[in-house]
Amino acid sequence: MNQKLTSLQVVGYGAGDLANNLAFTLSTTYLLLYYTDVAGISAAAAGTLFLLVRFFDAFADVFAGRIVDRTFHKKLGKFRPFVLFGGLPLLIMSALTFQVPSGLSHDGKLWYAYLTYAGLGLAYSMVNIPYGSLAGAMTQDPAERSKLGAARSCGGLLVGSFLLYFVTPLTKQGADKLQPLFTTLTLVFIVLGYALYLMTVFTSKERVHRTVPKVSFKQSLETLKGNRPLLMLCVSSLLMLTASTGVSTIQVYYLRDVLGNVDLSRPLAITNLVLAIIVIALTPLLVRTFGKKAVYLVACTLVVVGSVGVAFIPHHATYGAFTALVVTQLGIQVMNIVVWALEADTVEYGELRTGIRTEGIIYSLFSFTRKMGQALGGAVIAYAIGAANYVKPPADAAAAETFRQSEATISGLQLAAGLVPLVLALLGLAIMRFYTLTDKAHAEMVNEIRARREASENNPTHNAH
Repeated sequence: MNQKLTSLQVVGYGAGDLANNLAFTLSTTYLLLYYTDVAGISAAAAGTLFLLVRFFDAFADVFAGRIVDRTFHKKLGKFRPFVLFGGLPLLIMSALTFQVPSGLSHDGKLWYAYLTYAGLGLAYSMVNIPYGSLAGAMTQDPAERSKLGAARSCGGLLVGSFLLYFVTPLTKQGADKLQPLFTTLTLVFIVLGYALYLMTVFTSKERVHRTVPKVSFKQSLETLKGNRPLLMLCVSSLLMLTASTGVSTIQVYYLRDVLGNVDLSRPLAITNLVLAIIVIALTPLLVRTFGKKAVYLVACTLVVVGSVGVAFIPHHATYGAFTALVVTQLGIQVMNIVVWALEADTVEYGELRTGIRTEGIIYSLFSFTRKMGQALGGAVIAYAIGAANYVKPPADAAAAETFRQSEATISGLQLAAGLVPLVLALLGLAIMRFYTLTDKAHAEMVNEIRARREASENNPTHNAH
């Protein structure tokens, strides 16, 4: 069966992650800043919020994966209905998250933050789990899956670059101007985001055809039990996502408060975009030449090298520190491209072992660990900011322009920005060195699965599932 994808299908799939990131990247980049500088919630309280709510989100992912594996629409398939009907609620929850009422007490604001952030996480799970699983159903070809992974990474890249270039420079303003900024931004994102979701729904097609079993909970767990490549990838991804989320969360503070030049976000956005275009163009070739595992290991190494520079280059050596930050983010970009193709390969590993194909539950476990990484990344950075005695800037824009944190706080923020991703990336790198599901092994598995299906189709009584 020809599993080559058209350019429209690849772009259409990428549009879904662009929509996802209008909610996701906005929250990972600015929600801590919004809580501390606009809502007036303490950094320590925000750190606990991130940890607890993301922990809840991780279990929501398992719930979502279970629903996906039991669902099938005869026209839209297993995954696209969730994108079609879940996209709008997700975007609305994102807008509500950035609308903490100013008249509430600190505890009242905190309760509002817990409710809206938990709602945002649940809505995100119900869209992102089936969206991520869709890639494995569109093709089994490793190079084609790499294209989908590259298209997916474009979503976060484009949204992140837009926010970095246009929004981050405005964060030196006081709270009086930041609230209208986030209100306008999230309302625009509702309209734009849902249009992008519709593009995904109507251009993607599930072509890995199979019978849709009524998968029991026990059978779902069987596909996970003993799936060593998936478990190793989950642990490494947990560590790398903790590092990546930490970098994303503290980036605004690092540019504004450590380097003292938030306008550096604009050349950083342009540099990231140019490098990402090069990386995205080269990734399929790199995967074919060296394999996904090797590319992933190189990505982890880049994060390690860049983080050393961020942690130890003096903050007044602006260009050296800026270069180190670019190297760190380059490694994160490469990792985020190839990790989705690695995850998709583990679906066939589980199917070969059990005879049951359950993309939803496998993706949900993978997403569970990534959510925990996001929880830990946001929480660790929030606690580090609190420990550095971060002070909320004045609400007045003019006073906020000239405000400067203490030297001790600046040093604390710099160490948090470098040492956290450094340690985590080293651990993630060490684990993946022992990963055994190479591209060659995956190709052999796909051929064996195909032979089993053909034998089953020719002998219907053999099809026990």
